[in-house]
Amino acid sequence: MALPSAVRFPPPEADGILSHYQSGSLPRLRPSTSRTGMASTTARARDDARGRYSHISTDSFSDEFYYTSRRGGRWAALSTIPSGVYKMSVVKFGRRRGPALLCFCCLALLLSTFALHRRLVSDDKAWPVPWGKSKSVVFDREQLRRIWDWEIRSGHYPSTRPIPVEMAFTAPPKNPALPASVSLKPPAFREGSVVQYTIGTGAERIYPEVRNRPPDPWHPPRPIPGSIADLDKILEQCDFSAGKYVRDCHEFLRLGAGLDGAARLRREDVGSLRYVYVIDGEGDHISGRSLEAANDANSTTHKIRDSADWEHDLPLPPLSQHNPGRQASSCKEDDPRIFHMFWAGPFTDKPYMAMLAFLFTQNTGLHLESIASDSSFCRPQLWLWVSRGPADALPDPHAREDMMEELRQNAWSAPFLHPRFKDVIQFRLWNTTEQLDSIPELKDEWRQLGSRFLFSEGKAPKDDAAKKVGSEVSLDGTSKEDFRTYNKMPVILSDLVRFVLCHRFGGVYLDVDMLFLRDWEELWGWSGSFSYRWSHEDRYNTAVLRLRKGSALGTFLLRTALHNGMDFHPTTVSRYLKEAHMEKLLYRVPDALFDPAWLNTDNQTPYPWKKIYLQRDRPAQPFFTDFDQFFNTPPEMGATPAVIGFDGFFRGAFLYHYHNEWWKPFDRARFWPDLGPRFADAERMGKEAIANKSASYVEGLVKNDKRDLDWATVLKRTFEAYIRGERPNMYGEYIRW
Repeated sequence: MALPSAVRFPPPEADGILSHYQSGSLPRLRPSTSRTGMASTTARARDDARGRYSHISTDSFSDEFYYTSRRGGRWAALSTIPSGVYKMSVVKFGRRRGPALLCFCCLALLLSTFALHRRLVSDDKAWPVPWGKSKSVVFDREQLRRIWDWEIRSGHYPSTRPIPVEMAFTAPPKNPALPASVSLKPPAFREGSVVQYTIGTGAERIYPEVRNRPPDPWHPPRPIPGSIADLDKILEQCDFSAGKYVRDCHEFLRLGAGLDGAARLRREDVGSLRYVYVIDGEGDHISGRSLEAANDANSTTHKIRDSADWEHDLPLPPLSQHNPGRQASSCKEDDPRIFHMFWAGPFTDKPYMAMLAFLFTQNTGLHLESIASDSSFCRPQLWLWVSRGPADALPDPHAREDMMEELRQNAWSAPFLHPRFKDVIQFRLWNTTEQLDSIPELKDEWRQLGSRFLFSEGKAPKDDAAKKVGSEVSLDGTSKEDFRTYNKMPVILSDLVRFVLCHRFGGVYLDVDMLFLRDWEELWGWSGSFSYRWSHEDRYNTAVLRLRKGSALGTFLLRTALHNGMDFHPTTVSRYLKEAHMEKLLYRVPDALFDPAWLNTDNQTPYPWKKIYLQRDRPAQPFFTDFDQFFNTPPEMGATPAVIGFDGFFRGAFLYHYHNEWWKPFDRARFWPDLGPRFADAERMGKEAIANKSASYVEGLVKNDKRDLDWATVLKRTFEAYIRGERPNMYGEYIRW
């Protein structure tokens, strides 16, 4: 009795097929002529002979594989697994529910695998969002396009990067931040089609050669007043995603800004390395006017998704007047040069070092007896916002006086109350209630959040928001619990502080654990907003944040965060911008400019047991493999700091971020403000605190200096020597008292 030829079993095996069916080792073939019961062997054979099989069971493939691979042993055993699982599901749950449940389990396994891959392996490092749902977006496309249009027309988009196609611009907006020559040959487009470029109406750009000149070839020159860093050119040379090295980026930054001094070496085609430009002429700038009065050719009713939660009639301020002007003072009322920092708890050597680095690098005019009101350069300021309580929500009429008294009695903060610094350093009291009530986008609604106020990464704040940081040994050799934990609530609050301050006052926010390494003149000139990249990941680190005062982008971020529990964590902000296609409005600067050691210290995989570090084959100078090495430089690197000093510390970068090493002193042997006789009281207070060991901000004292000084110690003593008048700052200027 022969089986149908369609089954294609080898003839020698055909005789034994009935025994296999009867023993149950193979599923029975179901003839199309019978829907109930089991067909007898004779009937099946008769049907075979007549050719009346219309289909074969889905399990017949496993049967065929079994017979054709019978002598394969292990493969033959594996082939029965799908068949066994299928039969088990039928036996347990029935002929209908069994296969359905099996399909559901397979689908769930597939989705779980995809979700875990997205969370652990992909660049997003986030759980996938359900289909058709953007959790954070609170504006429809028309409102988002208005934000884009406002920023471009206000001159806050000095970039040639294309506008996202999702914004559906049907006419290119005028861009006063780009030169007119950029738009001489715009891309061809059909009427009504989507465009992704802007029409430049601004002045031309000149990229001069910047370098030091006699009689002082050993110090770099101050940046040209009003000069601007072209972040598009910087991104081309420094983008980690394009395989660029931090080391090469720093050389590009040094050469373009003339920071190499007398050490400049011959290079080919240095003209292509120029990234600093100045404005030539006034250009055809558009005048400031309200967006509602503008002729908006891009208005449409398309939506990103249907929702009753959209914000409508987004109130935007009048357009900013973008008119940089040539040879004029670079100070602007709507764009003040303010560096904001936020500090909670007793003042320590960490904000002390941030302020010293500011004085050592920025153009504060301390080398001049007086600064004329018509000076060609704009004098920056550093505002340190001090938090004195949990969220600082309750107003206190005596709070500022109490804060100033505490600062005067603190060895680390007292020197900055000297009258010489009053025009460049200010201490300001942070009050959450007062600040939020001063923001029109927040004042009427933030109290309604209740317990949802200050979410972080989508999670509600916890009462026990303390974070363990491992054992820290104090200078006297003891280990204390106070130095192993810290309250995380100020960290969460600081995520909010930076956006509120920049939107209300303008300027740049910086975390306190950052040190200035060069003048910021060219970055102040960039008229857009920016933050920087989170190591190798495709998201932001808002430890550096530049927002224009009262901008549409700031309004978007504040209103979006308000609808998400005031969650300003960098990961969440990255999601806000990505889902709303706003990422290009907040320029993501390569971390080589602000965090030059991060790529060498950060594990590039999400698996803790698998360590992969990038760029260690060609690291920047100095070569840190851990942030601790800044405070505890290894012996094999110990000769370098004292020899090359500040000039060899990540030369070209604008900042160095040492990432939260709050409990490690900058100078173990001289753990006090060593600023000379003029600040003898501060030095005395510091030494008394060490002797008494009564102040919580003091760890102890090491009597003998190290033979090889750590990098942190070398930088501290360099900055202090400038305040004492023993050496000039990095630009060859001596402080004048």
